[in-house]
Amino acid sequence: MRYEGSVYRPPSEAYSLIIQVTIGCSHNQCTFCSMYKDKNFRIRSLEEIIEDLHRARNHYEKVKRIFLADGNALVLKNQDLKGILLKIQELFPECERVGIYSSPKDILRKSGEELKELRDCGLAIAYLGVESGSDRILRNIKKGVNAKEMVEAGQRIVASGIKLSITLISGLGGKENWREHAIESAKVINVINPDYLGLLTLLVDPHTEIHREIQEGRFQLLSPQEVMMETEELLKSLKVENCIFRSNHASNYVALAGTLPQDKERLLQEIRAVIDGEDEDYKYEGLRRL
Repeated sequence: MRYEGSVYRPPSEAYSLIIQVTIGCSHNQCTFCSMYKDKNFRIRSLEEIIEDLHRARNHYEKVKRIFLADGNALVLKNQDLKGILLKIQELFPECERVGIYSSPKDILRKSGEELKELRDCGLAIAYLGVESGSDRILRNIKKGVNAKEMVEAGQRIVASGIKLSITLISGLGGKENWREHAIESAKVINVINPDYLGLLTLLVDPHTEIHREIQEGRFQLLSPQEVMMETEELLKSLKVENCIFRSNHASNYVALAGTLPQDKERLLQEIRAVIDGEDEDYKYEGLRRL
């Protein structure tokens, strides 16, 4: 396989065949993100992509999942994406799921019918980085959309029948806006009602804009206990149905997992036990990047 630069994928795509459809991220302005700063964004040619699929077919005996990278492969024109998905069906009839990173802007550029076409061609799950439901925080991190647009994007994916996995980032509001971050994020999630909700915790890379804000005293990081207090506030405010919740990423201080609303009270009890010092210690800072 041919890969350009570092390749990123969601945790749930750990065993997937990764195909780079785009190189880098077309937005690439988020203050907390360093993932694609070493790449100039471009869409790969269909010839290259199809060639990679053939190479993979010749190399791998069985492929259950395929993930279309990089940062927001949904930026492709629908006709091109459909062509890729149909080629996957042809070459990998055993493939059970195709996933894709999707930015809110790229979702909003597609009609509901276009998204349903992609679903019918085999696109099974889309990953959307909401990060926060607060307009203030979305503006501060230069996400490029507001909460209303984020809700519209999420609802459009859900309505299409494509599974939706949303990511939020604990600590993204800093000490000043942690409660607003929790409450407003819950409002957005409640309206969208995604299939999956992943809660990461802010990791600061020295090459990001948010690192400069910290160095200049314009942003204050939350302590591990404050992160858990924010998580508690978020969970208290969540009102979703049949949503698989995970906060067990390498970045998280404490591993949490359950299905909402069924496991909500258990999760809140686990969080409160940690805050009150009755349960496990927080993950050592040096281990949060492993």
